[in-house]
Amino acid sequence: MSMPQLRRCRELHGNPKSACRNKNKARRYLVGKFTKALAFSLSLFNGRAAAFHFAPSDVPVNSTTNVTTVDPQNDSTPIQLTVVNSCGESIWPGIVTQNGIAPAAGGYKLTPGTSRMMFVSADWAGRIWGRTNCSFNSDGSGPSTFNGVNGHGAACLTGDCLGKLNYEFAGQVPTTLAEFTLQGGDANDQTFYDISLVDGYNLPLAIIYHPAPNTTWIPPNLTNCACIASAGYLTPSSSTSIHPSPDPAALNTNNTYPMPYEPLQTNSTIQTWCPLYLQQSPPHNKPEEEEPQEPIEPGTSPSPNSTTTTTTTTPPPTFHPCLSPCSATRDPAACCTGPYSTPETCSPTLYARRAKRVCPDAYSFAYDDRASTFVVPAGGGWEVRFCPRGRSTDILRAFGDEVRAVGAGRGLSEEGWGRIS
Repeated sequence: MSMPQLRRCRELHGNPKSACRNKNKARRYLVGKFTKALAFSLSLFNGRAAAFHFAPSDVPVNSTTNVTTVDPQNDSTPIQLTVVNSCGESIWPGIVTQNGIAPAAGGYKLTPGTSRMMFVSADWAGRIWGRTNCSFNSDGSGPSTFNGVNGHGAACLTGDCLGKLNYEFAGQVPTTLAEFTLQGGDANDQTFYDISLVDGYNLPLAIIYHPAPNTTWIPPNLTNCACIASAGYLTPSSSTSIHPSPDPAALNTNNTYPMPYEPLQTNSTIQTWCPLYLQQSPPHNKPEEEEPQEPIEPGTSPSPNSTTTTTTTTPPPTFHPCLSPCSATRDPAACCTGPYSTPETCSPTLYARRAKRVCPDAYSFAYDDRASTFVVPAGGGWEVRFCPRGRSTDILRAFGDEVRAVGAGRGLSEEGWGRIS
């Protein structure tokens, strides 16, 4: 957590310092903290939804949106939240609310090329993920078959919510997460958001900011982040770094403010970033490794001093959803807990280092705050897009100072405008 998020966590929940100290602990604490309040929150939302006409609707992917300037002291201001399915198959988004008034549904089906517009309160905090390969019974209360899709009662292969379609709690790992705290900071006038791979990865994901009338000056190359770590969604590297995406609509980019992208990965390397032992479905013919090794960056050769000990030449398997070491093993060193619960004692794992290479703007482990947290003035609307085509963004490395200046409400200096244009 960033310091503003840490302060906000303590203000909201009155929890001990240790519960908000790192991302994993805070996540587990918050989910438990709000379990009893969710039913009340949902019923309250339904009443307020009627007053504000908060009915969710399925709309075309490229629909326009109207967004609202937020009064930080008025939590009843509705904030628009749109979830888009750009995947080639149906997904089943899951939404968990950790603060504020939740959207009308905590889970639903989105067919390819459609989106759902929802509304949350201005003080909402929560996360969104995509469930894949789901099969529910007629009323969504469980899987379509007794043993489920995985033989253990799950209705979805990734992101499952105890077999239920509409569920208010966290999904089963691995999942790529979009995380939001709409009112943060000392004056509750900042929004913090991130893409998290701390619990693993299952789908490409982008977060797109739709400015409010008071924030239209903020350029999209400081706000719209993406993590694309699956083969088939990656565009060639010739379209990175100094050029906008081949499909500017994917991240609402433009030629005036070009987006910084990760430049090295290819559809070949993107298949091998997840260590084999962390794949959700490890291949039966996986190569034996005495010690997981760092991947070779594209265009380079192994070092003469390399200690790689792979004992077979079996081709790497097709990429599968990837667990994080913390999710897979609960090892305190991987989870940044116990004796490893401080930034000084917790270091990124092999998984975290590889995840940061393929998705530079995403959270890779608990203490990855400064290189992973985005901040803007509170207000505006949000879009979570699954399976965007293009490249992973590299905004915080390229324009981190500018992102923090925008979030603090200071605006940009002439030098800052020059750097981002």
